[in-house]
Amino acid sequence: MPPFISLYDAKTKLSSLVDRAAAGEEIVIAKNGVPCARLVPIVSRGHRRAPANAMRIEYIAPDFDAPDPEIECLFAGDTG
Repeated sequence: MPPFISLYDAKTKLSSLVDRAAAGEEIVIAKNGVPCARLVPIVSRGHRRAPANAMRIEYIAPDFDAPDPEIECLFAGDTG
């Protein structure tokens, strides 16, 4: 297990601790000598996902999200 770093030291040296963790080091933070947190690197999952654009939508009408009177009547309880 890696050595503990006091909470006070972690607060004052957070930036350098994050750099060390990003480089692969595991850092354990202790409060009153008791380990309470671990600072570990995030494992990269490779390339960011690109949108699939599966529907090939190139244009959206200006009134796309305008209310539909028929649907508004249904929500209001009008059946006629």
